[in-house]
Amino acid sequence: MKCSGQNLANCVLNFAMLGEDFFSPIETQPLKEAFLIHKNQALYNKLGLDWDKQTLLKIASGEQTFQSTQPIASIYAGHQFGYFVPQLGDGRSCLIGQVQGEELSLKGAGQTPYSRGADGRAVLRSSIREYLCSIAMRGLNIATTEALALVGSESEVYRESIETGAIVMRTAPSHIRFGHFELFASRGQKVEVKKLADFVIEHYYPHCQGEQKYVDFFNEVVKRTAKMIANWQAQGFAHGVMNTDNMSILGLTIDYGPFGFLETYNPKFICNHSDHEGRYAFDQQPSIGLWNLSRLADSLGSLMDAKQVKAILSNYQIYLVETYSKLMRKKFGFSQKDEQDNALIGQFFEVLYKNQKDYTNSLRQLSNIEQLAKDGVFDAWLILYDQRIAQEDGSNRALLMDSVNPKFILRNYLAEVSIRQAQDEKNYSEIDILFTLLSSPFSEHKDFESYTQEAPDWAQNLEVSCSS
Repeated sequence: MKCSGQNLANCVLNFAMLGEDFFSPIETQPLKEAFLIHKNQALYNKLGLDWDKQTLLKIASGEQTFQSTQPIASIYAGHQFGYFVPQLGDGRSCLIGQVQGEELSLKGAGQTPYSRGADGRAVLRSSIREYLCSIAMRGLNIATTEALALVGSESEVYRESIETGAIVMRTAPSHIRFGHFELFASRGQKVEVKKLADFVIEHYYPHCQGEQKYVDFFNEVVKRTAKMIANWQAQGFAHGVMNTDNMSILGLTIDYGPFGFLETYNPKFICNHSDHEGRYAFDQQPSIGLWNLSRLADSLGSLMDAKQVKAILSNYQIYLVETYSKLMRKKFGFSQKDEQDNALIGQFFEVLYKNQKDYTNSLRQLSNIEQLAKDGVFDAWLILYDQRIAQEDGSNRALLMDSVNPKFILRNYLAEVSIRQAQDEKNYSEIDILFTLLSSPFSEHKDFESYTQEAPDWAQNLEVSCSS
């Protein structure tokens, strides 16, 4: 895309307007012998980009600036595993430009003033996981940052062992986090808190302008966050590290590290090997979401009174339950509400847990009861379910269910296979296959049934941590 004339405003990095109290200008550090592994063509087209492959590679690898825009790294704070860290920031990511209202970000482009002694790099392993999971979440209709390109290299990066460096080019309307507000509030800088809030409202919540704009703005953040987490719970996604600095002010899923999707159903599922206390276990995510919003509320205390904050936070559970219940009714094929539905759905999950059944596959099979009934463990439950669905109009029920129950998710072992092939064989074909399947996870893709299978024995104990 060429930024000139009429569309120049779309290319100016809005965040830079806040001033250098909020960020530091940086120089990106290009990767050695960089090469393009994959491009999100649909997103590329949506943004109206017209770069040739070489230009895309140069920009995505940090070798060339975007429209002469100065890259910047933002500063923020955050609560990490419940403990406040007074200064964090973009330690290995930076904003490099903006196009069509979407910020372009590079993750892994080298050190910034906020790297805290680290190298500012991302490894191929974690970059593949982030690239694939962002398209998986988009495919599942869950609010998320998106990935535009994945770049590999011959640069050596040391983690537990020597790995190769990579960069993910990410996009989002904004990468502002709860932690941005926490930083200035913790320093008593009320002017900066207000400036940041006004900026976010002007650019991303313009409908909140008015006498009660801070109240309305916070309520919108609460609503978006609740809806996002309700979608996580319904589709079996565990984020793994819900620190406040990993919470988007726009209610987007951001920072894919030690994430995981439920496979064998276990509500206590912990996907992060480093989460020894289970703070961010799957069933804890709704309550952690509220806890994090309470920390954001603390940071906005100079703009709202305590009574207003309490009233807004009380809406969180309402928004979450409403969204989750609506999704689950669709998943079970219920177009009408019945007071017994919650109990029936709960009994289904009890069968899953007791018999160690796969969450995604079992829900997908609900639209084909004969398939679900094959091994007999659902027999008693199916009697109750048959009675319930007899109340429904069955004409479009299966189509409705298959439109919200995915056939394909990013199973941990599938990601691992693609990573090992990329690392060991420089073969990136699995990344392309998974990208295609995850882009449309509700479609049949009949030639790819093997990608719905449960984890093989060798993958039963795969672990991911914050370095993932």
